[in-house]
Amino acid sequence: MGLASSPCTLICLTLLAIHFFSAPSHQADYNYTFPSPLPNPRLLSAYTALQAFKYAIKYDPKGVTDNWCGFHVCNYTGVFCAPAPDDPRWTTVAGIDLNHDGLVGYLPMELGLLTDLALFHLNSNKFWGTIPWTLKKLLILHELDVSNNELSGVFPPVLFEMPSLRYLDIRFNKFEGRVPARLFELELDALFINNNKFTSSLPDNIGNSPVSVIVLANNGFSGCFPKSLTQMGNTLTQILLINSGLKGCLPSDIGKLNQLTVFDVSSNELAGTLPESIGEMAKLEQLNVAHNKFSGEIPTSICSLKNLENFTYSDNYLCDEPHLCHKLKAKDDRKNCLPYRPLQRSVAECKAFNAHPVTCDSGGCASPPPPPQPCSLPPSPPPPHFHHPWP
Repeated sequence: MGLASSPCTLICLTLLAIHFFSAPSHQADYNYTFPSPLPNPRLLSAYTALQAFKYAIKYDPKGVTDNWCGFHVCNYTGVFCAPAPDDPRWTTVAGIDLNHDGLVGYLPMELGLLTDLALFHLNSNKFWGTIPWTLKKLLILHELDVSNNELSGVFPPVLFEMPSLRYLDIRFNKFEGRVPARLFELELDALFINNNKFTSSLPDNIGNSPVSVIVLANNGFSGCFPKSLTQMGNTLTQILLINSGLKGCLPSDIGKLNQLTVFDVSSNELAGTLPESIGEMAKLEQLNVAHNKFSGEIPTSICSLKNLENFTYSDNYLCDEPHLCHKLKAKDDRKNCLPYRPLQRSVAECKAFNAHPVTCDSGGCASPPPPPQPCSLPPSPPPPHFHHPWP
């Protein structure tokens, strides 16, 4: 909507004119006189921040900021107020939720004035730029969701200055470069950084993270499967490492992740056998190891898991599956080397793989377990016999 599309907007423009058109920058000091009645100082700071935010929004297709006028910021659409946690006598802005509003713009420095903000949700918009450093002043921010925007640059260092942050979602943006090892030392409960342009290998200390949910999929990672992941057994319930460029084998003690309900390592370059210890993941519901180079037999312990609903292991070189696997609610075993199963690799392709199997030390990954024994493949079918009627 245009900036002058309503009387409310005109009022806001009048109030902002002193600042935006007389000061050299909209990030200057805000020591100008307001008409009465004045809000409390925290709401006054919130007013300044939200007006700067509205100014930074260049397109508002749903008109969600049309009523962002005047000092009653608690009435603004998407803004939520509550008593200040350090002094309940003061009302303050505690949350902003502008998800799925199609807003186009950037995040201004003035957002750092929202020092009582606990929840900041901006997913599914078109904000560009990066996360401003002034957000380090948001000392009680608990949830930050800026997913599905057009934010860019390196991993935002300001995220390490938010001591109360527990939920971090920056997926589906254009962040790039290395993922700092410090990220996995934060006291987060949920971490989503998938579908960006991060590169390099995953840090060795990833297992130090206390998260219950972690999604790192669809970046430009490479390197070996991080062994330290098995240290996360007490907290981790879901992990998605889809298309993460991982090589090597799954650790034999991967079953230590016994709180997992979702384990997805599909579309990597993992090799070796599926560890027997996966059968110790008693809560596992979704298991996806498709599009790798796993070989050998599927342990019976995996398909014996009582809560397992979906087991996807297509596009590997597995050569035997327990009958129990056929009883799962949902499974996909296509494009393996499984005898007498439909839609498998050709016998020639399976023999060629077994002649030169991909081992766990492929890609320089250390401490490989012994390679799996070659599969016993069914013989090729005999040529058809034609009965000739003549003697």
